[in-house]
Amino acid sequence: MEPTNEQMVEMYRRMVRIRRFEENVIDMVASGEIPGAAHTSIGQEGEIVGACMALRLDDYMVGNHRSHGHPIGKGAQLKGLMAELLGKRTGVNRGKSGSMHLADFSIGSVGETSILGSGIPIAAGAALGAKMQGTDRVSLCFFGDGASSEGAVHEGMNLAAVWKLPVIYLCENNGYAVTVPAEKAVSVHNISERAKAYNIPGVTVDGQDAIAVYEVVSEAVQRARAGQGPSLVEAKTYRFRHHAEGPLMDSLQYRSEEELMHWKGRDPLGILRARLLENGLLTEDEATQIEQGAQEDIRAAMAFARESAYPDPEEAFEGLYVHPIPITR
Repeated sequence: MEPTNEQMVEMYRRMVRIRRFEENVIDMVASGEIPGAAHTSIGQEGEIVGACMALRLDDYMVGNHRSHGHPIGKGAQLKGLMAELLGKRTGVNRGKSGSMHLADFSIGSVGETSILGSGIPIAAGAALGAKMQGTDRVSLCFFGDGASSEGAVHEGMNLAAVWKLPVIYLCENNGYAVTVPAEKAVSVHNISERAKAYNIPGVTVDGQDAIAVYEVVSEAVQRARAGQGPSLVEAKTYRFRHHAEGPLMDSLQYRSEEELMHWKGRDPLGILRARLLENGLLTEDEATQIEQGAQEDIRAAMAFARESAYPDPEEAFEGLYVHPIPITR
């Protein structure tokens, strides 16, 4: 299924919003304004947006530790995300989640996690809930090449296949698990080949081509909605930044400058922009307006976050489930 002209323009808008959002996050981490770790998806915007736009707003989405981009790709508002990164009360999770544990139920984002592979069974659970409720909602789960060898991945995919759950597993193969090349840690050339073990479809797609990802994921979504069970999609992509922001990662040498320049030459934003211009779906002025508009939206989000209040200390215990355990002596 090909995207409409309007969808392709919206893809570019969301991809630019992710890029500008994370460029500002990098600066805010460096200045100490954003505490803790931050993992950016710069370079991976094509597979994020292409996959998310194949969903409906009410469909579920499960991210991972590199997940500022996923909710933006699903259509989230920027102000609540930025406020969350600053730990403010107006954040999507009232300042409690930080960079790696965002959730935004308003757009179907049921959560992100820093534990590799742990989103696989969560996505299966969301899909099971949709199936038990008799809806046609599907669940999209992002995970990386490093997470692909975790035990929870096998358990979750196997169960999803056995129960024919409406879930799409999308492996963001960006070539490295922190600094370990995928070819030194993964037993197959294409991670999608592992779908054979679960008797489900497996497809590898160019992750820098948002439209190609949209088409592949759309087919998997159609299968899921029709009750035909899960699919495994592998998007071959690349992160332009290191595994995480900070001087420690900057000091590590694990990939060549030639490799980095090769992939930057396949920037997903540049690929889609050129296609839109070539097909007459955007003019140069219109593309520039989208890019400038994205930066203005980011500035507004940053101002909103900075002006927002921090939560009161006692709010730390709100929203927690505490099981009462009797104390015996």
